Amino acid sequence: MTSTAPAALHTSRIHRSAIVEDGAEIGMNVDIGPFCHIGPKVRLGDNVRLMSHVVIDGSTTIGEETIVFPNAVLGCAPQNIHYKGEDTELVIGRACTIREGVTMHPGMPDFGGRTTVGDNSMFLAYSHVAHDCHVGSNVILSNNVMLAGHVTIGDRVIMGGGAAVHQFTRIGHHAFIGGLAAVSNDVIPYGMLNGNPGVLMGLNIIGMQRSGFDKPAIHAVRRAFKTIFDPTTPIRENIKRVREQPDNNAAIADIIAFIDAESERALSSPARGQRG
Repeated sequence: MTSTAPAALHTSRIHRSAIVEDGAEIGMNVDIGPFCHIGPKVRLGDNVRLMSHVVIDGSTTIGEETIVFPNAVLGCAPQNIHYKGEDTELVIGRACTIREGVTMHPGMPDFGGRTTVGDNSMFLAYSHVAHDCHVGSNVILSNNVMLAGHVTIGDRVIMGGGAAVHQFTRIGHHAFIGGLAAVSNDVIPYGMLNGNPGVLMGLNIIGMQRSGFDKPAIHAVRRAFKTIFDPTTPIRENIKRVREQPDNNAAIADIIAFIDAESERALSSPARGQRG
């Protein structure tokens, strides 16, 4: 049965078949549809809408104006044999769209205990965000995209249907991942990856144009890309050459910083990421 109404509950619409457990924090103007189940440690921001048959459990926070479609399951125990019931978190930002059957899990205690999702992101049907993932803002995960644990996704990444990402992999901001791609190594910002195994095919030029890059800036990034992945010399030497180019811009700096950062995975490249 539904719990005793907290102070703000009278401003929200909760279907009589829904269960909201004692302790749950429900914001203003929240809409909880039929047969939803809200756990005692859940926090729903203002104007959140849960359509029907949504399960939200654990220490899960959902930002204001997010809409969750039927049969999504958010905040249940991580799919990890080492999880022993610790109190870890799932934090979802504002104005996200979470479609049918999506699953998202909280973190593991030995890796910070937190899974995070930014603002204005869209998760299409049956996509999965595993424990300790960190997903940026304005991201699109298409149908059946699968993120293993500890994956980091930058802002404005788009992933095609059925793509799968290996644990601890990083995908840089504005990258585009093709449908059914197997992402086993890091993908640079603005990178475009396709295939199984995933191959870095070039740059997400459309994404760069939508972000306001003019033709000279895009051409500069293209030249840097070709230099960085020149197969005749090691990447570290190639990056040194790129740093000396006079027309470097913020996108090139982001790509270099991404490559320079520590990572558990190798770097995706036109040679299937086997060099690093």
